Amino acid sequence: MTEFWNSEVTDTSWKKLQELRKEFEFTLIGGWAVYLYTKLQKSKDIDVVVDYPVLRQLEGEYRLDKNERLHKYEIKLDIFDIDVYVPGYSRLALPAKDLLGRHSTHVEGFRVPSAEALLLLKLGAAADRLQSQKGEKDAIDILGLLFYSGADLKKVRAIASESRLLGHIRLLGKILDGFKKENLGYLNLNEASFSKLRKKYGIEIRANL
Repeated sequence: MTEFWNSEVTDTSWKKLQELRKEFEFTLIGGWAVYLYTKLQKSKDIDVVVDYPVLRQLEGEYRLDKNERLHKYEIKLDIFDIDVYVPGYSRLALPAKDLLGRHSTHVEGFRVPSAEALLLLKLGAAADRLQSQKGEKDAIDILGLLFYSGADLKKVRAIASESRLLGHIRLLGKILDGFKKENLGYLNLNEASFSKLRKKYGIEIRANL
């Protein structure tokens, strides 16, 4: 299967993620959370949601920079970053406190958002950067979740409705319809199999608008 990011970078990032799991409590979001559900594309950067006591612990171990424009904290390492989100400050598609609580579950020993919540988070991230390289990776992650994670679109709609994010479901349809054929290798699909999935999920998306 084609890899989106350099394997040396993703391997180093994965090792750091394993180290973090042993030391700190967090909910893993972003590309690595998607990978745990889909086993498709590995991630480069690490994205976590933590509560404030853990934020203080991180400050004791790393240089933690506050990014006021993007409402997050950042740990900048040599070839990738760790982005840290906290309740009451960070602006994610869903509240950080819910990602630490009612929207969280466990996959392979990591606390992660439910597949439905993670799909909405990735759609929120993609909304502002669809034309960038990260936006291209977002689209791959989003369709990977849609096809491989078992996410229930009725549950996605329920969470979206509660959180006033129904526009994200329309964005999901747009990403599905506009996905580049040259990126199908990242989803481990050929054109024929993708065409069947696009038809199937296109119907489900329209039913949940």
